[in-house]
Amino acid sequence: MLLSGRHIALLLVVTILATSVASTLSQNTSIKINHHDHISTHHTLLNSTCSATFYPELCFSAISALPAESVISKIKSPKDVIELSLNLTITAVQHNYFTVKKLISTSKNRLTKREITSLHDCLELVDETLDELYKTEQELQAYPTFNNESITEQADDLKILLSAAMTNQETCLDGFSHDDADKKVREALIEGQMHVFHMCSNALAMIKNLTDTDMASEVYSSGRHLDEEENYESREWPEWLTAGDRRLLQATTVTPDVTVAADGSGDYLTVEAAVAAAPTGSSKRYIIKIKAGVYKENVEVTKKKINIMFVGDGRVNTIITGSRNVVDGSTTFRSATVAVVGDRFLARDITFQNTAGPSKHQAVALRVGSDLSAFYRCDILAYQDTLYVHALRQFYVNCYIAGTVDFIFGNAAAVFQNCDIHARRPNPGQRNMVTAQARDDANQNTGIVIQKCRIGGTQDLLAVKGSFATYLGRPWRLYSRTVIMQSDISDVVHPAGWFEWDGNFALDTLFYREYANTGAGASTSARVAWKGFKEFTSATEAQPFTAGNFIAGSSWLGSTGFPFSLGL
Repeated sequence: MLLSGRHIALLLVVTILATSVASTLSQNTSIKINHHDHISTHHTLLNSTCSATFYPELCFSAISALPAESVISKIKSPKDVIELSLNLTITAVQHNYFTVKKLISTSKNRLTKREITSLHDCLELVDETLDELYKTEQELQAYPTFNNESITEQADDLKILLSAAMTNQETCLDGFSHDDADKKVREALIEGQMHVFHMCSNALAMIKNLTDTDMASEVYSSGRHLDEEENYESREWPEWLTAGDRRLLQATTVTPDVTVAADGSGDYLTVEAAVAAAPTGSSKRYIIKIKAGVYKENVEVTKKKINIMFVGDGRVNTIITGSRNVVDGSTTFRSATVAVVGDRFLARDITFQNTAGPSKHQAVALRVGSDLSAFYRCDILAYQDTLYVHALRQFYVNCYIAGTVDFIFGNAAAVFQNCDIHARRPNPGQRNMVTAQARDDANQNTGIVIQKCRIGGTQDLLAVKGSFATYLGRPWRLYSRTVIMQSDISDVVHPAGWFEWDGNFALDTLFYREYANTGAGASTSARVAWKGFKEFTSATEAQPFTAGNFIAGSSWLGSTGFPFSLGL
């Protein structure tokens, strides 16, 4: 009923708008020639700009449905078309918000616990999507001079924001894919969510088309070649980082703002309480020291809690642990022991853990949707779906990550350096999948990059490795992208390397690459013969996936105080 009513309303609105446009055109006879000249010019510009998208008819029709005079006065360049498209997308997201709210209020007594949780997940994701679209509008309006960034940096910012907005739509729907009963609610949401996904995809394609030419001109005018290895480490600190923060983040020890201690010797007994009391929108780093202890709690660092840093007493001493899981009624999204959304989050010397076990299916230890976030000397431990690299730009260095099925998954732009990534013994009949990357649009600048890491197995798996196959990854979405380079791959990894998700799904469109790996499992002679899999044969091919290029590391990683390598 909800959908049919909404369809009728939308059809009426479109019909009224179309009638209004036709009436306006016929009545303005005194400026008929010039008016039609303008319409022709703007329709040509609209057509040419929309032609770069995957859904050109939607792009054209959505803007054409606006009052004609409004369109004529606003469209003078491709950038104007993008801005109008973003405005329409924001309106569609707001409409989805009210659809979800209505479902909760009218169907609450008929919904399961997980369906209610899923709907609240959707509300949170709507909120995040709106933030990402508003930030995109702000950056686009100032393009190409925003915050003194280079055009390349601005393009990366715009694309990662829209990539995250698209990911949110699918994450909302993922909450209703656990059993047949969930699918009825999914059907009530899918049209609105996918409409926003397609609108974001169109904006992303137009932005890519707009910025690609400018980026090429920028490189040409600077005399720099894209395949050059730059001396990133010699660059100065980013301007947004104060001298005090630089000293603080490079220090061997840090002075915290507050301390969490389970024994009562600190300011707070729980990590969640310390996060809740932290300032919102902080312009400076806020450090939460978490003393040695086992903290059995679920922690959320919300989007308003920016510039937060967790500092533990060492990964074997400071442990945040939980056991939420899908079997017991959670969603994958909400199962995380620690969920981080606020931008520029840092953590070091801590273990994030989910102890639900392999029989509880999806049970996340750490979910990250924090832009420009970094993790140093952290353990991330669970079984299925250990680390949810949900969205935006993330960096992991000197970390230990262990799990079974799809244990590093999501659609962030995530780089792992010098990490130990180990498969565990799964349940009988299961296969281990190190990654399940979820890029679902060819223009998204997302993917998982594993560089200078060690991929192997835990002791319980090594003892029975002949009974359980382990693969480097499988494609969760159509354009799944994973690059493994300069890493040691043990013989726990199956010679085929990669595994299917569902028959031939995504095998032609995925992007899986290996480069300069070593170890008993690194040979590519028996790897899969998919169109989407290749081995890089030169440093030039691998260079775009270094931290300096893939996650714009040269502009922000230095501020973390963590060790890193921006090149090969």
